[in-house]
Amino acid sequence: MALAGSSLINIRSLLAAAPEDITAPDYRVSLEVCARLFDGKQCWTHPRAGIVPGAGENGLPRVVMTMNTLDLDGDDVFRGLHGLYTDNLGRRWSEPARISNLDPRPVTLQGQSCPMGVSDFWPKYHRASGKLLGTGHYVVYTPDWKVIEKRPRHTTYSVYDPEINEWSLWQNLEMPDKLRFVDAGAGSTQRLDLQDGTILLPIYFRPQHENSLITVVRCAFDGKLLSYLEHGDEMSIDDHTRGLHEPSLTYFDQQYYLTIRNDAQGYVSRSNDGLHFEPIRPWKFDNGQDLGNYNTQQHWVTHRDALYLVYTRRGANNDHVFRHRAPLFMAQVDPERLVVIRDTEQILVPERGARLGNFGVTEISPQETWVTVSEWMQPAGVEKYGSDGSVYVARVQWQ
Repeated sequence: MALAGSSLINIRSLLAAAPEDITAPDYRVSLEVCARLFDGKQCWTHPRAGIVPGAGENGLPRVVMTMNTLDLDGDDVFRGLHGLYTDNLGRRWSEPARISNLDPRPVTLQGQSCPMGVSDFWPKYHRASGKLLGTGHYVVYTPDWKVIEKRPRHTTYSVYDPEINEWSLWQNLEMPDKLRFVDAGAGSTQRLDLQDGTILLPIYFRPQHENSLITVVRCAFDGKLLSYLEHGDEMSIDDHTRGLHEPSLTYFDQQYYLTIRNDAQGYVSRSNDGLHFEPIRPWKFDNGQDLGNYNTQQHWVTHRDALYLVYTRRGANNDHVFRHRAPLFMAQVDPERLVVIRDTEQILVPERGARLGNFGVTEISPQETWVTVSEWMQPAGVEKYGSDGSVYVARVQWQ
């Protein structure tokens, strides 16, 4: 087992200041490095983790992380998924190892054999089945590994077996309308599992490869097969951008909340049932200022007593960072006003030149939540600010 990297930030207590009617739990954050890769050719990206309760040491959960390799001389070229795990909450991690069952496969497109690779994967424990289920999507490339703009895309999924430390062969989620959902997937989306075992899985899709819409798909999962049951509102935007992308869902205080990526700005919405939503609205701070997030995903950290958003934004002395995708912030959300409480903002992962916009959130226990992210070492030269391809685990420990 490989030793985890030393803490880069001393553990500190953080008491979020908030209006008196907004509960602000006390928490502390520590930052660790579990892996690194930057050799001039590749780095890690999309590091996200899920748990297998009781599979670790002395009844601890096993924490299983997956991540893609990224070719530094290409554009979103993800050639394969690797996995690593810890059985003692990060004191030691295994070395990253290629997951052969999630390897790219060939597909024939316009008479050519093209590689089709799984990416933007997110493992999460499905309590009703007792299985660690990972969801994402696939990307189709030209034979020389260039992204094809108008291409088929589907939600992909796989199930982890802790007994043999292996993921099952990846499968596609079958959708009802093959034409409308020809380009649809759950890449980098945060799903919500309901008490009855059904899954609310946000996806984004491009009918006829046009601008992207989002929806939430209600799925059944029996421990092996993920199957479509229905989907909710199809939400879109007409703002001369590519549309809406990478939606993430959570549930807090009897309401469902959806956060959404858009080229110009991040959006948020709310729902009573997780399928039908209020009109989307731009993310703002509670003082009325724009949040400053754009063309980058955001995800939720959900505590029993409070709701938080993790995001990147402009205006943090970070103009040298691609799309201002670092540092990585966390702040409390006012669920009534649907705004971010400015005075509660904290840096989870500092900026060192590389982007940090592709990240994941893992609920380890009621006492601890992890945010995992890697330094995306593009464009060339970001290392001059100190980045080295580190994969971070930001541990949020609730008091």
